[in-house]
Amino acid sequence: MSDSRLFFDKELSWLSFNERVLQEAQDASVPIIERIRFLGIYSSNQDEFFRVRVARIRRQALVERAKNRADMTEKDTWSSLLNDIIAKVATLTEKFRETSEQVFAELAEHNIDLLFNDESGKAFAKGLSKQQIEWMSTFFDNHVLKHITPVIINNSTDLSECLNDDGIYFLAGLNYHDSVQYALVEIPREEVDRFIILPEAEHSKVKHIVMLDDVVRYFMDNIFQGFFEFDSIDAYSIKLTRDAEYNLNDELDQSLLDKMSKGLKQRLKAEPVRLGYDQNMPPEMVKFLRKSLRIKELDNLVGSVRYRHFKDFLSFPNLGGKELEKTDIQALDAAAFKHFPSVFDAISQQDILLYYPYYKFKHFTEFVRQASYDPAVREIKLNIYRVAKNSQIIYSLTEAVKNGKQVTVVVELRARFDEQANIEWAKLMKDAGINVEFGIDSLKIHSKLCLVSRVENDKLVRYAHIGTGNFHEKNARIYTDFTLFTKHKEIAQEVDNAFSFIAHSYKRFRFNHLIVSPLTSRRRLYQLIDNEIEFANQGKKAEITIKVNNLVDTGLINRLYNASSSGVKIKLIVRGMCALVSGIKGVSDNIKAISIVDQFLEHPRVMVFHNGGEKSVYISSADWMERNIDQRVEIGCPIYDEKLKKRIIDILALHFKDTTKARVINQQQNNRYVAKGNRKPLRSQIAIYDYLCEQEQADLAAWQQSDTEE
Repeated sequence: MSDSRLFFDKELSWLSFNERVLQEAQDASVPIIERIRFLGIYSSNQDEFFRVRVARIRRQALVERAKNRADMTEKDTWSSLLNDIIAKVATLTEKFRETSEQVFAELAEHNIDLLFNDESGKAFAKGLSKQQIEWMSTFFDNHVLKHITPVIINNSTDLSECLNDDGIYFLAGLNYHDSVQYALVEIPREEVDRFIILPEAEHSKVKHIVMLDDVVRYFMDNIFQGFFEFDSIDAYSIKLTRDAEYNLNDELDQSLLDKMSKGLKQRLKAEPVRLGYDQNMPPEMVKFLRKSLRIKELDNLVGSVRYRHFKDFLSFPNLGGKELEKTDIQALDAAAFKHFPSVFDAISQQDILLYYPYYKFKHFTEFVRQASYDPAVREIKLNIYRVAKNSQIIYSLTEAVKNGKQVTVVVELRARFDEQANIEWAKLMKDAGINVEFGIDSLKIHSKLCLVSRVENDKLVRYAHIGTGNFHEKNARIYTDFTLFTKHKEIAQEVDNAFSFIAHSYKRFRFNHLIVSPLTSRRRLYQLIDNEIEFANQGKKAEITIKVNNLVDTGLINRLYNASSSGVKIKLIVRGMCALVSGIKGVSDNIKAISIVDQFLEHPRVMVFHNGGEKSVYISSADWMERNIDQRVEIGCPIYDEKLKKRIIDILALHFKDTTKARVINQQQNNRYVAKGNRKPLRSQIAIYDYLCEQEQADLAAWQQSDTEE
């Protein structure tokens, strides 16, 4: 089954996902500051989309065009897709502009005015008092000007070399009589806060925030006075997005760390993918930009909103009350851990399942911290994909070395956009005496594993952690992820085997419990789906529930189509890309697909198979994408404890009852909200927290009862 009509393009599906993020900014029920921050999330996502996905498609389109010039009968499929993407992006950009205007107008109703200046400066003159403008002038002179060194553009200037991928710039035109001198002015957003809070005007309740961009523009004359003659200065914002791909050479005398460092430097000079510029920029200035950057493709120029790097709005300040922001949940202490003096005593008693951010991440950091000085611990193994800037975990591992523990850390240097941070962590850990490994050249290590080996009664006992999310303290407060702590002898041994495979990929191990990419995942997943097909063919109940970030693997989708046409009931929760098309008669009419976008980023990968009534439940680090199944090291783990299985199944059921934040993934992927009907409003992320609070209270009561009986 390979008919292209059965597959929604994954890149357009990704844009549909980001539109769901934009919907959160449009939702009047979301607190106003959070709506602004969703604008920042949307913008950050869009930047990465161009740097990674559009860049790849553009490369494919250029190759395709070159090949097809000799054969005009061939269709430019990549070029056609690129055109579809550009058209969709243009539609979303207009929605973004309208949404941002609406959101900031509503912000003013709370006596918080983000004052955007106009080209003439009249907005500042009308909206601010004389004292505020004087304060702003002093602020510019004392805190901003020292960070600005303009680039004067002449015939020898290579403008592409002057533009940083993460920077925001003004292209300034200094007009003098009939001539124009162009200059590039970078907005110093790394040195100065992007949002400048002004002192309140006398007898006014309004709190004013102005953009650093507008302050630089307002005082642009101060930058050039005394050096250039000019009658006026025109200044318009620009931002260059580069291809995020980079090449690693095969020189044998270079270490992987050196190769990665060189590759990252290549990224800084990579091909431009998109040049965003203020849509009010005069045509002659746009023409100058194109010529200076040697941009031939019109698709690479995007005239749109004036303010670049809207992702900075992720840190937009709240100058009002707490009601303008989301209500932070009080993360739970797990009764299963709290009841015992050490994490190892707790895990010895039972498997423990946590669901971040509803539970405190400190349970994992305690797992590593206690292992770092526990006299019974001999060895700690852990793999890193992304970690926090100030990682308590890595600190504990360095302390473990001082305490004589053998510590091995597998660092994935190719974690996109975290490469430089991981290089620095690798160097730090090596210097601390940690055995640092870089895994397999051809495979990214994306698993989320930690293994602690401990001597108990003269025997080596292993404690394993298998999760769906990274060991990242900050992300664990934002991303939802499952994590399992277990002393299960065979699972822990297989985790150890997974580390051995990473270190020695030529070795082969039998995995009877774990689902391991790229060794067994495709075969095992096909087998699990086929089992449900067999049950359906026998007239028995057959069901599959899947929760992933992305579902685009053709083989797995076809298997789900086969299952649906055999009568298997399939329910999907897909946060991001979904190439599967539900509701096709005779093909996918037994498939229901939804997406949840809300306060937390839904990140876990979960699989539930009815299995003839004895349900099989797995958590996994792998999305259903070809790269995760065949080209990465990923780990899926079965949940054997019946109570924990039920907990996962109950959580998934709450998602399917969501009448507030759930969208239907239909054939058009138009992000229609799930119909409420006669049901009460239910927001699954809040309902899940309430459910877990009840479960913890029940667990605590059970432990207290157990203590009383003893």
